[in-house]
Amino acid sequence: MRIATVETQDGARLAVDVDGEQRRLEFDGDLVALVERGVDPHELTVGPAIAGRLAAPLRPGKLVAIGLNYLDHIRESKLPQPEQPLVFAKFPSSVIGPNDPIVVDTELTTSVDWEVELGVIVGRRMRGVQAGAALDYVFGYTVCNDVSARDVQFSESQWTRGKSFDTFCPLGPVVVTADEIPDPQALALRTCVNGRVMQDSSTAEMLFGVAELLAFCSRSFTLEPGDLLLTGTPWGCGYFMDPPRALEIGDIVECEVERIGVLRNTVAAS
Repeated sequence: MRIATVETQDGARLAVDVDGEQRRLEFDGDLVALVERGVDPHELTVGPAIAGRLAAPLRPGKLVAIGLNYLDHIRESKLPQPEQPLVFAKFPSSVIGPNDPIVVDTELTTSVDWEVELGVIVGRRMRGVQAGAALDYVFGYTVCNDVSARDVQFSESQWTRGKSFDTFCPLGPVVVTADEIPDPQALALRTCVNGRVMQDSSTAEMLFGVAELLAFCSRSFTLEPGDLLLTGTPWGCGYFMDPPRALEIGDIVECEVERIGVLRNTVAAS
């Protein structure tokens, strides 16, 4: 099932994407509430088509992100290969939806980069879960763009500020339930900027797979229903190009994950 959040005249509503048409999902609450209550969306009534603007499919409680998790990205960055997952956080206030602008304050950063990532939505409370069972706790998957202010990120010992500016975490366009993606390690990923391919890889390049990441995180801290795990990005980031490439005002960024869709955002000035 492909679940979207649509901003209508009556407020935000859950919908099912059926061949590009948004049809109302009869549930009184947002996607995080649906996950927290343990509701199976397949058992809900799908109503008529609804009109409105696609919003971020969910507003996660926690945004747990992983750095340097693609072998091809490690090679391009020339950084040491991590011996265990490199975990950092993004603030939930950085979340925006498809077609929302990525807003850049040039007084804070002049080196803004793109990062296509597979996002994993936690479906049940996880604490100390083993890797062999971890995928049973996944509700679904979405496309993420881990927008990064590289000059800020690499000038500070912590990555949080440079990764968490408002609008620096586009999500969408939909959440695809886990039953439709039985193997999260076999998905193509791509980023285009103004129509030019910048990133083109596969989740098979992950150093630590989705199940390993969930298990590792759940040993250190509790993952709650509706939390979002960003699983890292492949090669092709602008900062590591020769010469380096940064996003500019007016650029159109399209991040795509196979079987989920294309997340499109335009870069705008603050």
